[in-house]
Amino acid sequence: MMYRNLYAGLLLLFVLAGVAAASGPIQTYLGDTVKLSGYSPTSPTVYLFLTGPNLPANGVALDNINSRSDQGGFTQVSVDGNDHWEYDWNTGSLGGRLDAGTYTVWVVDGPNDRSQLSEADYSTISVTLGIPGVGGVSASASPGSTVTPVVVPGTLNVSSVPDNVSVVVNGNYQGRTPLRIPGLAPGTYLVNFSRFNYEPLSTPATVEAGATTEVTVTLRPKTGTLVINSSPAGAQIVLDGNTVGIAPVTQTGIFAGTHTINATLAGYVPIEVQADVIADQSVTTTIGLNKTPTVIPGIPTPVPVPVIIGACAGAILLFAFFRPRTRA
Repeated sequence: MMYRNLYAGLLLLFVLAGVAAASGPIQTYLGDTVKLSGYSPTSPTVYLFLTGPNLPANGVALDNINSRSDQGGFTQVSVDGNDHWEYDWNTGSLGGRLDAGTYTVWVVDGPNDRSQLSEADYSTISVTLGIPGVGGVSASASPGSTVTPVVVPGTLNVSSVPDNVSVVVNGNYQGRTPLRIPGLAPGTYLVNFSRFNYEPLSTPATVEAGATTEVTVTLRPKTGTLVINSSPAGAQIVLDGNTVGIAPVTQTGIFAGTHTINATLAGYVPIEVQADVIADQSVTTTIGLNKTPTVIPGIPTPVPVPVIIGACAGAILLFAFFRPRTRA
């Protein structure tokens, strides 16, 4: 089925007022004539139908909105010897009146309505029909001429959690969040978000004429594994303010980046160190602990034992040298 849908994407083109063909979304006005054309090497006839606001879910014929496609109502167009077909769609002559809004034109290589598309090759294109206003269109007095629509651009407002995330729209780099992107033609765009140590994210965004579309995403941090040892073993480990156990300890699902580790053990000086976690990898860190210095009561600063011994020996020697002699 994936192959069929990819292939069918070549089936339909839109032509407005004799200008170049387009396969993306189209904006025009109720009453305009739109030339549809395309290629269909799989069938001598293509079957066209329409879905949209206040129309039956399975579609209606393009030339008569009262003819339901699930009851056999299609607009049939012959395919020539070069596998090419054309059809002039008069949006003001449909056996009824369409509402302003966005519609989908379906082109199928068989008489299959929307509920039966799994059995056929098909293609679609979106067309927005607006209500003409003063200055909205330019008209021609020539018989049979069409009207060229005025396309009003829209704007994308892009934000993310966290900020400072790179934004690429339809393959073009736009900057970092928060970001405002004006002057976009109406249609659907693919917005890609990326930041170091975070999982990339993509989302579609639909831009409407003269409107602002808000896009806000939350990126998920990448994670890794942190193995914490202590020397000697048995230290109490606190990771980023949370007690995680007695070393050695292994923590999985830790956000990539720098983390703070505190280690405490009776008889040893507490210590705080930093460890860098690498996304999708296991990192091992060993914390070396120093014994708490021995304190002698009454002496603020510990004195080495050899010095104490030397001082005592010196005192004894001085006493012997200056001792008075005893007369006989």
